[in-house]
Amino acid sequence: MLKFITKNKELLILLLILAIASFFRLWQLDKIPPGLYPDVAMNGTNAFDALKTHDFKVFYTDNNGREGFFINLDALAFVVFGVSIWSLRIVSVFIGILTVLGLYLLTKELFKNRNLALLSSFLLATSFWHTHFSRLGFRAIMVPFVLVFCFYFLFKGFNTKKIYNFILAGVFFGLGFHTYISFRLAVLAVGVVFLCWLIIYLKNKQFKQFFAFAVLFFLFTFLVALPIGIYFFKNPQDFIGRATGVSVFNTTSPIKAFAKSLILHLGMFNILGDGNWRHNYSSSPMLPWPLGILFLIGIFKSVYNILKKKDVVLYLFLFSWFGAMLLPGILTIEGIPHALRVVGVIPVVYIFTALGGYWLYNFIDPKINNKKILITICLLFLTIIGISEFHKYFFNWAKRPEVKDAFTENYAEIGNYLNSLPESTQKYVIVNELGYPLYGISIPAQTPMFIEYTGFGKLRATYLKAEELNKIKLTGKIIIIPLYENKIFEELQIKFPSGIIKQMNGFKIYEVGYSE
Repeated sequence: MLKFITKNKELLILLLILAIASFFRLWQLDKIPPGLYPDVAMNGTNAFDALKTHDFKVFYTDNNGREGFFINLDALAFVVFGVSIWSLRIVSVFIGILTVLGLYLLTKELFKNRNLALLSSFLLATSFWHTHFSRLGFRAIMVPFVLVFCFYFLFKGFNTKKIYNFILAGVFFGLGFHTYISFRLAVLAVGVVFLCWLIIYLKNKQFKQFFAFAVLFFLFTFLVALPIGIYFFKNPQDFIGRATGVSVFNTTSPIKAFAKSLILHLGMFNILGDGNWRHNYSSSPMLPWPLGILFLIGIFKSVYNILKKKDVVLYLFLFSWFGAMLLPGILTIEGIPHALRVVGVIPVVYIFTALGGYWLYNFIDPKINNKKILITICLLFLTIIGISEFHKYFFNWAKRPEVKDAFTENYAEIGNYLNSLPESTQKYVIVNELGYPLYGISIPAQTPMFIEYTGFGKLRATYLKAEELNKIKLTGKIIIIPLYENKIFEELQIKFPSGIIKQMNGFKIYEVGYSE
């Protein structure tokens, strides 16, 4: 058995792991990922508006609708750190670091094994997948966070029979409904947990106690989720939102679409991952191949334990979590496999991976007399994994030109350029890029708009649609910046023949009224 990590060393190692997780998620946060994706900028715009108007919503309807809790946390970050891209991302960073701690607590509670708990949390801390989504500013990162803490307090409650654990578990579970649409399928995993523990309590003739615990859990879940529940009751059209359009049930052959999506999502860990550069190093497996092997070992070992009727409740729970949180991806047809929609599966994937590594260590351990060599090999392996994931993210993925395009770096450069212009210069942004309407302007415009907020706390440029060129007033010096080139410059030259086109950093501008 693995015994080299003593209780005295446990806290120090955990603190080191949290420090590593923090470094992975904080280093060059203002530069990586590059630019600012419009969906995140939209969050920032809503948060900025909420601060100005003191109207903090439970659900923001712009951009297909988003649960409001994360956006309201962004607003809090603006109060503490000021309005910036860095502060727009720091909430997801903080949530990501806490998730590493939560996975340690959960794994230790499940297996009563500090070594396994530390291993799973280290793997999560250095994970490309989790690190990446911890740095984006997407609200989806809250799903793994609420799940690990909900399940930690839930299992701790059943194990210790302490009432406050069920209250806290209910609070976290209720909070999950304020995070991201994929969380809703977590009810399947929670249902499995309660069903398994119901059987145990019935065998011990403790149904009344179980009933009391269940009531507490669901009462606090209900109370915390109530505000958004009321909103959806009044606005049922927002409950599903965009999910309907990308559902497998919206195809001519739902069974075929489901089967294809299922296969692709099951293969994303070891064979072919998410192809979107915004979510992954395009098409690379979500796990590096050594961890992918350990993941499979952990899966097979867990199935074996179920068949041998060993810790059945524990392993059924892990598989129910895995299956439930894969469903948000499996039930869709767009961009599959989709690493973002299945973000809730990340913690349990690393539990399975840690189980595989731990089983392999215990398999090899009796065959090697010199334990120091084995321990050194294990530590070297983990170090290589950590360095490899770090290098893959910060030096391989981050420097790819496709990543700059995926995060619309040119839109961010437009925002920076607007902030560099004097107040007296008239500034027009022509929003001729495809996008969803917002305030009469498409979503891509949110990036330069938010960057204007970071510089001056207001919009100094005028944002117009392509068909609104007649609103441009020729008085003094004018800068016109289209978001998308197409034929817009031909129209501008016809309408304002005295102007000139200039190439900037990643975009072009049209100057009118400037002397040579």
